[in-house]
Amino acid sequence: MTQSAENTKELFLRACRFEPTERVPVWIMRQAGRYLPEYQAVRARHTFLEICKTPALSAEVSIQPYRVLGVDAIIVFSDILIVAEAMGMPLDVPDSGPVLSNPVRDAGAVARLREFDPERETRFVGDAIRAICKEAGPQVPVIGFAAAPWTLACYMIEGRTRGDISGAKQMLREEPQVVRDLLERIARSTAEYLKAQIAAGAAVVQLFDTWAGELSTDEYDAFELPATQMVLQALNGESVPKILFAKGSARHLDSMAQAGADVLSVDWNTDLAEARRKLGHRVALQGNVDPSILLGPVDEIRRAAREAIEKTSGAGHILNLGHGILPNTPVESARAFVQAGKAAMMAARP
Repeated sequence: MTQSAENTKELFLRACRFEPTERVPVWIMRQAGRYLPEYQAVRARHTFLEICKTPALSAEVSIQPYRVLGVDAIIVFSDILIVAEAMGMPLDVPDSGPVLSNPVRDAGAVARLREFDPERETRFVGDAIRAICKEAGPQVPVIGFAAAPWTLACYMIEGRTRGDISGAKQMLREEPQVVRDLLERIARSTAEYLKAQIAAGAAVVQLFDTWAGELSTDEYDAFELPATQMVLQALNGESVPKILFAKGSARHLDSMAQAGADVLSVDWNTDLAEARRKLGHRVALQGNVDPSILLGPVDEIRRAAREAIEKTSGAGHILNLGHGILPNTPVESARAFVQAGKAAMMAARP
């Protein structure tokens, strides 16, 4: 089902490893989802968790952006809370947003969390990746993913994902050892979960750290950085690039560079040129167009894509948004972003 003879897997992997590429690869975080009519048609017949836990459905919606937008990579459709559920926290996803029962509020709750076998309890994720690989073929990279430890800890402590993590921040200040123990348990389970995705065929894995920006630099270095390092170091034996995304990345850029990722994915408040100057060639970069730009005129979308690429000279760069695509984004605008990214370096070549 490849769109052309181009091997976007090799293109993507070379960009992750800061090797020369003929153009930047491009994909979009949350690219499978509500803005796509094709996804809405599936969602009308199935619950969110049914899609996540039914490999054929997960594979179908994962592949939709590849067919519709022409992105260079496919990220498996799943949810970051799958790991929390597998660790023993019942998960429900009503229309009002995901809810985890029995939120973590003390050391006893942390002790009751279980390690799990991802080949059994979350095999549906690996099976979805296998199905995507079979359908898309060997020339298209499939991205596996999980939450970074602090972000998953926030949701496990709060019990929901509606934007208030004051309880998690309070626990970090008042019960720091409880939070450290929770982060360590999450890190161990997340590493095994990602290893299973790699074994299933994921060519790249990404950690999503939605709540990194809520931590001070000292808090990030003392809590999140060691836990993230634990996850990524556990994957050092795997021959796949590792991407670390953090919302609020500007203040943590130096620390993130020590985490062990091959690629740092940064939000739109981080200047790509400054990030490249600061980091040099230590890591590749991903990002970082403001998702709201895709709600505006096509000319501005194309200009934003070009400017992002110009700031890195296209070297060691994966074009993406600085966060997930907004649900009200027109499909034509998303397609224009992808096409502009693909054309930018081609136009610059001699």
